[in-house]
Amino acid sequence: MSIQTVDLIIHAKWIIPVIPKHTVLTDCALVINDHRIIAIKPSKNISNIYSAKEQQHLNQHVVMPGLINAHGHAAMSILRGYADDLALDTWLNDHIWPAEAKHVSAEFVKEGTELAIAEMIRSGTTCFSDMYFFPEETAAAAHSSGMRCQITFPIFDFPCAWGDGPDDYISKGLILRDDYRNHDRIKVIFGPHAPYTVGDDTFARLASLAPEIQSGIQVHLHETKGEVDTAVKTSGKRPIQRLYDLHALTPTTQCVHMTQLNDDDIELLQKAGAHVIHCPESNLKLASGFCPADKLLKAGINVALGTDGAASNNNLDMFGEMHTAALLGKAVAEDAAALSAQQVIEMATINGAIAMGIENHTGSLEIGKCADIIAIELDDIEHAPLHDILSHMVYTHNGHRVSHSWVNGQLLMKNRQLTTVNVKDIANNAKKWQEKLAH
Repeated sequence: MSIQTVDLIIHAKWIIPVIPKHTVLTDCALVINDHRIIAIKPSKNISNIYSAKEQQHLNQHVVMPGLINAHGHAAMSILRGYADDLALDTWLNDHIWPAEAKHVSAEFVKEGTELAIAEMIRSGTTCFSDMYFFPEETAAAAHSSGMRCQITFPIFDFPCAWGDGPDDYISKGLILRDDYRNHDRIKVIFGPHAPYTVGDDTFARLASLAPEIQSGIQVHLHETKGEVDTAVKTSGKRPIQRLYDLHALTPTTQCVHMTQLNDDDIELLQKAGAHVIHCPESNLKLASGFCPADKLLKAGINVALGTDGAASNNNLDMFGEMHTAALLGKAVAEDAAALSAQQVIEMATINGAIAMGIENHTGSLEIGKCADIIAIELDDIEHAPLHDILSHMVYTHNGHRVSHSWVNGQLLMKNRQLTTVNVKDIANNAKKWQEKLAH
C-alpha cells in the first residue's frame, strides 16, 4: 500500500471531537491536507498510512475544535475597563456612547479589532462574530490574521460614525458582502442593532432581503427588563413578538442576550427556529438578567455562547465564558445536573457554527471539515489529577493554557507565540488609545 503525503499530522494525548458526543480519544492523531481534516486515527499506526510535511507531537495536550465566539464588538477592546461598575443605561448613555461619538473611526476599529483578535487567538477562539462600526476594517483584520469571522454590519434608524441611516448602512453592508462573497473564512450578514434602535420598516425590509440573498440576521433582543417593559408600554407587544410578526424571526436569526423570556417567547423561538446567543458574563456585569439556557436547550432551541465586547466583559476568553455559563445555568435552573460539560462545550463550538450556518465547515473535528483546531496543555499542577477531560475543559480555567491554534490548517499560534499578528505594535496602539481616552 502506498503512503499518502499530507500537509500536517497533529498527535495528541487526548482529542475531543465534540461530534460524536461524550467522546474523548486517547493517543490519536488528526491528519490534515488542503486545509481540511482527512482522517482521525491512532497515532501508533499513522506512519504506515501517511507521511506529513509537518508533524506536531502534543503529548500533554487536549486537542479540540477552536472555540466560536458567537457575539461581540471586537473594537470595543479599546474601551476595556473604561466605565465599570455602572448601571446599563448610565454606562451606555453617559460613558460608552459619548466616547464612541468622539473617538470611533476606521483607525479605532482597525486597531481595536487587532487587539481583540490577538486576545481571542491566545485564549482559544478561532471564529468570532462581530457587530460594530466600520465593519470593513474588522473584516480586513480578520483576513490578515487568518481568523474565521462572521461580520454582522450594524444597522440603526439614525446616523452614526459609519453612516447616515438604514439605507446607507444596508447599501454599504451589501457592498462589503459582495467584497467577501467568495472568501473561505469571512461571512457578512445583517446586524440590526436592537428593536429599540431599528423601526418596523427597516426590520420588514431586512426580513424581505435576508432570504432573497441567503443572509442571516443577528440582533440584540430581550437584553433587559426595561427594554421589554418599554416596548410593551409603547407598542403593546414584547420585542420578540414584534420581530415574529414582521417575519424577521426565522431559522437564520441569531438573538443575542435573551435574558427576559417567558413561555410564550420560548414558543415563538421554537416556531421560528431562531437561535440564541448567550453572553453570561456581560449580562452578569451589567445586571441585565439571566438567560434560561438549560430551559432553551430542553425546548430544542440552539444556544451558542458569546463574550459580548470587552467594555462590558473585560475579557474575550471563551473558556471563562464556558465556566460562567455552566455555573450560572445550574443556578438559574436550580439543578446541579443542568448544562453538563458536554453541553457547554457544544455551546462554545458546534452550536455557534450552527447559529452562523457554517456547521458543515467548523465547530467539530470531523473528516471533511476545516482544520480549525486548538491545543490545550494540561501538564500543570492546577489540572492534576485528570479524572475527566470534558469536565476539565469547562470547570478549570484554560484560556491561558492554550498553546497552539490553527484556522483552515494555518498555524496562528505556536507555543503561545502568535504567528500572524504583531504583538508589539498591537500593545503600542492600545497604549496610544488609552492616552487619547484619558484626555
